[in-house]
Amino acid sequence: MNSDAPGAIDLQAYLNRLIDQRAELAEKRDNLESKATAILMVAQDTHGDTLSAEEDAEVRKHVESMRTLGTDIETLDARIKDTGEEVRRTGQIQANLAQVRNTQKAIVSVRESNVYTAENKHQRSYVRDLIRYTTNQDHDGESRRRLFDHAQDVATAPEYQEWRDISRVDGSGGYAVPPAWLMDQYVTYARPGRAFANVCQRQQLPGGTDSINVPKMLTGTSVAIQATDNSTVSETNLTDTFINAPVRTISGQQGLAIQLIDQSPIAFDDVVFRDLVAAHAAVLDGQVIGGSGSSGQVLGVNNTPGITSIAAAGVTLTQVYSAIANAIQTVHTTRFLPPEVVVMHPRRWGWLLAQVDTQNRPVVLPEANNPMNAVGILEAVDSQQIVGRLQGLPIVTDPNIATNSGAGTEDIVYVMRASDLILWESGIRARVLPETRAANLTVLLQVYSYLAFTAARYPASVVEITGLTAPTF
Repeated sequence: MNSDAPGAIDLQAYLNRLIDQRAELAEKRDNLESKATAILMVAQDTHGDTLSAEEDAEVRKHVESMRTLGTDIETLDARIKDTGEEVRRTGQIQANLAQVRNTQKAIVSVRESNVYTAENKHQRSYVRDLIRYTTNQDHDGESRRRLFDHAQDVATAPEYQEWRDISRVDGSGGYAVPPAWLMDQYVTYARPGRAFANVCQRQQLPGGTDSINVPKMLTGTSVAIQATDNSTVSETNLTDTFINAPVRTISGQQGLAIQLIDQSPIAFDDVVFRDLVAAHAAVLDGQVIGGSGSSGQVLGVNNTPGITSIAAAGVTLTQVYSAIANAIQTVHTTRFLPPEVVVMHPRRWGWLLAQVDTQNRPVVLPEANNPMNAVGILEAVDSQQIVGRLQGLPIVTDPNIATNSGAGTEDIVYVMRASDLILWESGIRARVLPETRAANLTVLLQVYSYLAFTAARYPASVVEITGLTAPTF
């Protein structure tokens, strides 16, 4: 913009102030949205879709503040648009004025022809003038004058301009094409969820304890036919025991330079907390499946005494299908109630989807196709949730199931009555500790929670199908 225009600089400065003010409001609103989203994520991981009264109030407070800031931003947008239009109009007027003045100069001025041209090369020679001038033979000064005029032509005349090709290579023009950093599309680390844990019966962890004891009847009473009237009635004293589920801790932390938090254009602390929560879910799920019961771990399904294990006769469709049927009847005949779900690794479900009959027709078909004599039903192409049905039971896939069991390449399929497995959880707690490493200007971000788990109430509720080596496709 031409600084000669009265008020032009002030108008531009006013526009810049409006834009800066809008950026500040937008950043505040983004931070509020990140806080509200974090509360919802933690609440969902802790107790599903239901918010506590405190969480709901906190979310509503953030949303109300976002609404106020959004109204202010929309007002600023209108002012910025109007002011920007006037700045543009002022700049266009000044540009048009400059063009008019250049046109005026072109009309009144007459440019002399170049000193050395192809037409006058016999009368004027650049080399001859240069020799005369450098050997002190230019007694009348004409050679010197022509050389000086030619230098002016080279500096200003368009026909003498030199052009060179440049590219986007750094150092050859490339620095003028900077990379575009799409910070709002920051790619987070991919982590598995907690599909196995989510199908278990989930309860709130009781407070004020480090161990949960659940009483259990060990042997029951007896009932028999009375041989004759007034004869002895069957009587057997029941015995009981208890199940112990120690309370364990899952935790994680990340130290951040305070400069990263202050100077990053995105809420990097929110990025870290999201990853910590995701890592927490994967570890909890792994504990429910395979916790050792020692070194601070819960006792997971794999290591619970009394869990039934069935080895598949082989890894053909018929053999796997038969093993699942065997596992289902085993739960029926030992727990005396039906199983509720089949949980398997995604690669095993993918292998089932790849199976075909003798006519090369898939045996697991979409439900919409109304299949006949299908081995299974494909309900959805999803991950870590219900993906289909097999022998009347829903199929849940979980990538946290180990693929190096047994001979080193096996993945276990679980047929179970999941409501008999209990997972007690506290809410995930987050902490920000600026004092711990204050000497280094480091802020410590932490998440942790408490849990207890047992599959020992009714071990017969779970049947593991083993012997399933790595499939081929």
